[in-house]
Parts: sequence; structure tokens; C-alpha cells
Amino acid sequence: MADLSTTYLGLKLRNPIIAASSGLTNSIDDIKDFEKNGAGAIVLKSIFEEEIRRELERNLGDMQMDTFLYPETMDYYDNFAEDDSLTNYLRLISEAKKEVKIPIIASINCTTAEKWPYYAETLQDAGADALELNVFVMPSDFNKTSSENEQVYFDIINEVKKLVNIPVSLKISYYSSNLGAFIQKLSKTEVDGLVLFNRFYSPDIDINNFDLLSTNVTSTPAELSISLRWIGIMYNRVECDLAASTGIHDGSAIIKQILAGANAVEIASAFYKNGKGIIKDMLDDITGWMDKKDFKSLNEFRGKVSQDQAQNPAAYERVQFMKYFSGKGL
Repeated sequence: MADLSTTYLGLKLRNPIIAASSGLTNSIDDIKDFEKNGAGAIVLKSIFEEEIRRELERNLGDMQMDTFLYPETMDYYDNFAEDDSLTNYLRLISEAKKEVKIPIIASINCTTAEKWPYYAETLQDAGADALELNVFVMPSDFNKTSSENEQVYFDIINEVKKLVNIPVSLKISYYSSNLGAFIQKLSKTEVDGLVLFNRFYSPDIDINNFDLLSTNVTSTPAELSISLRWIGIMYNRVECDLAASTGIHDGSAIIKQILAGANAVEIASAFYKNGKGIIKDMLDDITGWMDKKDFKSLNEFRGKVSQDQAQNPAAYERVQFMKYFSGKGL
């Protein structure tokens, strides 16, 4: 039988399917369900920097100081977040480690390196096997340069790695003026893995009520190409593990990401749409394909179609656009 095990962040996973941070990874029952259905690891629902700082400062007025990037988010936490949310998160980690054997990865959604990093150490002490830092700095501040925006990522890594010994991954966006070089530079820090890419709540407009709404909350299979391209380009060009995220809805998508060079994949939308049981279908798809191609392990084909090893590496670049749209349309 094909060996689906993989190594990610120095952790041994029974297969490359990681339940991504979402509302489905926020309870012991769901965590146990994911293990039962075959997930290789779980990233807990993110706790937000705003929550950590709220507990630390305890005062909404203090949170709205000039150095805090997104004070408007405190409206949400002031109304809905429980006062003991940090304690509850630590309890979730501790209980999860008692109930399941697969790795539990804590998650912090953050936008600065200020005041909150001490909490990373408490996550480690609670038993988290690793920590994922979900970082996205919207490049919409006209007073900041691209270098200043990108420096935030390095500041966060440096501050957190001072405090923890467990593996740390960074989930990043594709908003960068020089993405390839940026990813490569990040990989040369003390970070253990990079997740390409985090998913945004995209805006829409209610034309009747003149209000902003969120749209496309869950991904579609068509979105696979964004992370697939960059996993393929960065394979063998980074000094840490790579995980793919967004647009992964079936076993073939997982195979593609591994062929491009991913160590693992993070999935959420497919579970919302089809339930956790789809993991078994995905694993069957991978195993069946490996048997057909006579691959015994994931390592035998990981990166086989990356830009570094592909027969047509230019297909990852602009040539593909020119081929399909330069004269005769579709």
C-alpha cells in the first residue's frame, strides 16, 4: 500500500491533509472528528492579536492608540469575544492533546509584533505541537513603503522565535512587490514553514443599502492555480517547508500540489461544503493514483513538476498567458 506520510515543520504526519484554521477546528468534538476521518494534523481556529491585546490592555480606549493598526476590529471583540477567550484557547489545546494523537497546531492571526508575542509561549506551554502565524498587512497605507510593510513579517517572526522552541510557520498573502524574493527571504529566517496563501474576506457592495459586504467566503477549485504556481516556483528555492492552501477540494488537487513541491496542504472550504468525510475520498484518490503510477511514497513524486524540474518550466511564467490569449482568444 502507498505510504502517504509526510514531514511538515519537523512533525511526522500520517498524510499531507491538514485541517486549516476555521470554525470547524474550534471544538474538541470537531477535532476528534477530523482525526477519525483521517486528517494528518489540525490547525486550531485562530486567536486574534486583537483578542490578546484586549486582554492585556483591558481598555478599548487604549486599544485605539495610534500604534494599533486596526482599532475598528475592537467593535467586534468588545461585543462578542468572551473575557476569558485566551484561557479557553489554552484549555482547547490542552484537551485536544489528551484526546487525539495527530499534531495540534495553534494559530495566531496578527498584523504587528507589538505587545502580544508573549502569548505564543503560553500556547507552547499548553502543549501545542507547532504555531502558525497568519499574517496579512494590507498594502493600503499610502504613507508606508513596500519595504516597511514587509518588515512587519520579519519583526513578527523574530519576536515569536525569541520566546518559543516549537516549530513556527508563517501563513502569508501574495500581495508583494517582489513575491518570489520575499518568500525566499522569509525562508531564510528561523521560520520552519511557509503556507501559501492565506484567504481574504473579499468586499462586495450592497447596491440597495449602500453598504459593504463580504463575498466569496469559501474557495472554489478554480482558485487552486494561485498557490500551485508559487509552490511550483519556490520548490527547491526556499530553506523551509512549504504548505499549500486555498482551492484544494479533491484528491487530484492535493496530488498537484505535491507534484509542485508542497510538503502538506491546508483545507477548510471543502470541509464546509462536503463534510469531514471527504478526507477519506481524498486519501483514496491519492492512493489510487499512486498505485496506478507505481509510486510508493509522496517523496517519490514531490516536486516532480515544479519549475525546477518540469519539462516546460516556462509554463509557470508569462508564456502561458501569451499562448492562450495572444490572438485567437479562447
